[in-house]
Amino acid sequence: MIRQRQLTLACSVVGAAVVALDGTVLTLAQPALQRDLGASFAQVQWTSTGYLVAVASLLVFAGRLGDRYGHRRLFALGTLGFAAASAGIALAPGIGWVIGLRVLQGVCGALLQPATLGMLRAAFPPERLAMPVALRTSAIGLAAAAGPVIGGALVSGYGWRSVFVLTAIPAVVIGLLALAVPAPTAALGSVAAPGPDGRAAGAPASAHPAPRPRDGFLAALDLPGAVLLAVTLGCLVQVLVAAPESGWTTMTALTLGVAVAAGAAFARHERRTARPLVPPALLRSRPVVAGLVTLLAVSAALFGSLFVATYFLQNVRGLDPMSTGLWVLSLAVMMVVGAPVAALLQRRFGSRRTTVGGGALLALGVLLLSRLDASATALPTGACFALMGAGFGTVMATATAVVVHRAPVVEAGVAGGLQQTAMNVGPALGVATATLLLTLDANVGFVPAMETTFLVLAAVAALGAAAALGLPGRAAPAKEPEARRPVPRP
Repeated sequence: MIRQRQLTLACSVVGAAVVALDGTVLTLAQPALQRDLGASFAQVQWTSTGYLVAVASLLVFAGRLGDRYGHRRLFALGTLGFAAASAGIALAPGIGWVIGLRVLQGVCGALLQPATLGMLRAAFPPERLAMPVALRTSAIGLAAAAGPVIGGALVSGYGWRSVFVLTAIPAVVIGLLALAVPAPTAALGSVAAPGPDGRAAGAPASAHPAPRPRDGFLAALDLPGAVLLAVTLGCLVQVLVAAPESGWTTMTALTLGVAVAAGAAFARHERRTARPLVPPALLRSRPVVAGLVTLLAVSAALFGSLFVATYFLQNVRGLDPMSTGLWVLSLAVMMVVGAPVAALLQRRFGSRRTTVGGGALLALGVLLLSRLDASATALPTGACFALMGAGFGTVMATATAVVVHRAPVVEAGVAGGLQQTAMNVGPALGVATATLLLTLDANVGFVPAMETTFLVLAAVAALGAAAALGLPGRAAPAKEPEARRPVPRP
C-alpha cells in the first residue's frame, strides 16, 4: 500500500512538472521557431493561445471524466497523448502543424492536470493530503526555475525542436508507469461504495450522487453543460489574451458577448439538469469557493507582476534574458522551499492563518516592487521576488489542499478541474490587467505606470488574502476519553 501511494505521488508530481516545464521552455523556443518556419508573429502567438484556450475550456469536464472512469486512466491517456503531441511538434514541417498539435497538447493537458489531484485525493487520507499537494507545488516551482535554463541551453545547442523532445520523454515514462500502478483505494475508507441512493455510505445527504452504470452517457457526464462551460471559458481566455495585444476590436467584443451568453446559459442549465457538471454541494461549500477565489486572485497578482517586472528588468535595467532569469530565480526557489513548509504550518496553525499569511507575503513583495526604479540592484529585487515566491507557494499548496480535501472522493476530479481552471484563468487575467494599466495613458512613462500597476496588483493579492478568511481554521484536537474510575464495592 505504501509503495502504491509513492508511485501515485510520483506520477502526480512528474505530470504536473512536465506541464509546467513545457510552458516555460516554449517561451524561449518561440523566436527560433518563428525564424525556422517563416511564421508571422500572430501565428507564433497562437502556439500559446491555442493551448491555453483548449486546456482552460476542458479542465472541469476532464475532471468529471476522471471521477467516472478513473483518474489513473485519464492521467495515462493525457500524459501519453501529451508526449505524442510533443513528438509531433518536434517533427512538424510547418507552423500550421505546430498550432494544431499545440491545441492537441492543450486537450491532453486538460485530461492529466485534474487527474494529478484526483489521484492524490483517492490515494491519501484527508489528514495526510497536505504534504503530497505541497510536493506537487514544489515540483511546479522547480520546473519553473529549471525551464528557462534548460530551454535556453537546448535551443542554443540543438534548436527549438529539442525542447519538445525534452517534455516527450518523461511524459512517456510517467504515462506507462501510471498504467502499471493499481487504482488507489486507501483513502476510500472515508467515502465508501455508493449505497442504494447513489451516495457514498456515510456521505452527507447534500453530496452529489456518484454516477451509476445504468445512467445514460449524456446524463452522467452532462455534455450540454460541458459544451457551454467550454465555450464560456474558451472565449473568456481568448478575450484576456487578445485584448492586450490588439485592443478592444469588434471581434474581441463579439467574443466577450459569446462568453457572457454561454455563461448565462450554463448557469441556467446547471440549475435545471438532474446531474450538473459542477455538483451544487461544491459550489455551496464555503471553503471550496474561498479557496478558488484565493487561487484566482493570487495567480493573477503573481503573473501580472512577473509580466511587468520582465519588461522593467529588460527595457529599463537593460538586462538580457538570462540575467533576467537569474534576478527572478529567488521566486522559484522560494516556491520549492515554501510549499512543504506550508504543509507543516497548515497542520500547526490551520489553513486559514497559513493562507492569509502567504497572501500577505505575496502582497508585500508586489508592493515593494512598486518602489523600484532604474537604479535597482539585484539584491533588493531578488528579495521582492523571494517574498512573492514564498507567499505564492504557501497559498497554492494550502488552498489547493483545502479545495481537494473538501470534495468527496467521487468528486475529486471536478474539484481538481475547478482548481486548475482558476490557475489558468488567473494568469491571463493578471497579464490583461497589467497591460491595460501600463497602456492607459500614453503620456506617462513606463516607470510611473509600472508603480501604479504594481500597486493595483498588490491590492489584488491582498483581496486573495482576504478571501482566504473563508478557509477553515485549525481543527480542534480530539479529546481523549476519560479513564474509567473503578466502581467502589459496597
